Amino acid sequence: MNIAQPISADLQSYLATSRKLLINGELVDAVSGKSFPVYDPSTGQVMAHVAEADAADVDKAVKAARKAFEGGPWPRMTPSERGRILWKLADLIERQSEQFATLESLDNGKPLSVARVADVPLTVDMFRYMAGWATKITGTTIPISFPGEYLSFTLREPVGVVGQIIPWNFPLLMAAWKLAPALATGCTVVLKVAEQTPLTGLRLGELCQEAGLPEGVVNVLAGYGETAGAALAAHEDIDKVAFTGSTEVGKLIVKAAAGNLKKVTLELGGKSPVIVLDDADIEQVIPGAAGAIFFNHGQCCCAGSRLMVHKKIFDKVVAGVADQAEHIKLGPGLDPLTQMGPLVSAEQFRRVTGYIRSGVEEGAEVVVGGKTGSDNGGYFVQPTVLTKTSPTMKVVREEIFGPVVCAQPITDEDLEAIAREANNTTYGLAASVWSRDISKANKLAKRVRAGTVWVNCHNVFDASLPFGGYKQSGWGREMGEFVLNNYTEVKAVTTAL
Repeated sequence: MNIAQPISADLQSYLATSRKLLINGELVDAVSGKSFPVYDPSTGQVMAHVAEADAADVDKAVKAARKAFEGGPWPRMTPSERGRILWKLADLIERQSEQFATLESLDNGKPLSVARVADVPLTVDMFRYMAGWATKITGTTIPISFPGEYLSFTLREPVGVVGQIIPWNFPLLMAAWKLAPALATGCTVVLKVAEQTPLTGLRLGELCQEAGLPEGVVNVLAGYGETAGAALAAHEDIDKVAFTGSTEVGKLIVKAAAGNLKKVTLELGGKSPVIVLDDADIEQVIPGAAGAIFFNHGQCCCAGSRLMVHKKIFDKVVAGVADQAEHIKLGPGLDPLTQMGPLVSAEQFRRVTGYIRSGVEEGAEVVVGGKTGSDNGGYFVQPTVLTKTSPTMKVVREEIFGPVVCAQPITDEDLEAIAREANNTTYGLAASVWSRDISKANKLAKRVRAGTVWVNCHNVFDASLPFGGYKQSGWGREMGEFVLNNYTEVKAVTTAL
């Protein structure tokens, strides 16, 4: 084990022990006996080993979840009992917040300071928020066309056994986004964590048992997408699959789910515009636009990767964002001075650097950044600002998922024209509009085809706010009341009186 920064003896011991899968309430090795290495992205060195799930383990976990759903106590508990267990789980995570933040920083590369104030608190809040919803999932009575002859009402029931596949950019938080609403509705779950970042998801599974979740209700598998993920998406005894990740893989999930027509929700990629109108407050825009793309190393599905600035203030805004980028300190996540960590993996490093090269080859100009690497072999890429970009370039059309922003001037004054340019993408996950004129900003927000539009801010999240995309950014919504639709069936009951 080779880690860039010192960690506690307890955590060293935790990482030195090969981590197991959680199936039917027990920590077990993979059926094959295989394990895979987990890498510290700040050094590229192995820091842990985790049991490698494949189709056989998926089948075991699905059987356990099916047994827990059909005959176990979880779906039959009172909603208040389920809510109390979810609240207890939130308390346990909060008590272990430093361990979770450190594991998240080690696993993903993000600064420990960010994990402490964002990833872990938002995870705790998500479980508490959904604990409250457990008692508020209700049906309605419906007056039909035969008054006095029939009583008709609806029930909302758990969809059943759910397969959930989460990404590596916010490993703990994405687990919470998936698990909390599924559990609040009474579903049972097989959760497949990303092979790049399995540690916090597996630790969360352990706390699920400690919180009192019955055996088989939550099963946590670590493995590769091509094996464990594909087997989970295609499994005939899964009632619904929920996936967060790239649009390309989302399309594969849909095809795999077609066998038994399982329900599917997808939270996919984005190419989100940051639209800066000529009357915007430049002092507010510059840090806001920089944060929109450089937060979490740009590895956000809603990253503001297209910076669209009115031509009157284009040069000032680009210069300001470039200055912010130039002063971001890169380093290992556990270094208290680090403001941006490494990318998550060697694969992601190759992807992002390949896009930067492609942009330059197609005529883009690097204002700042573009350089890579570090003295200790980590997957570091400097925050990068590109100008002289055009809508036909790969860097503008495709999701980079790294700290790279493409800046382009807005030359039109008409809101419809600006919206058409912003909407000129296959994605529709998020956007932000920056203007002192709130009326104009909100008129433009209505014209942007995206699931989330921020006004004079970016990357603002709350458990109560729905999140999801238009077009090829996905199906359905995460968080808020709307996510309950993902995990419930509506049944109409009519009784003759």
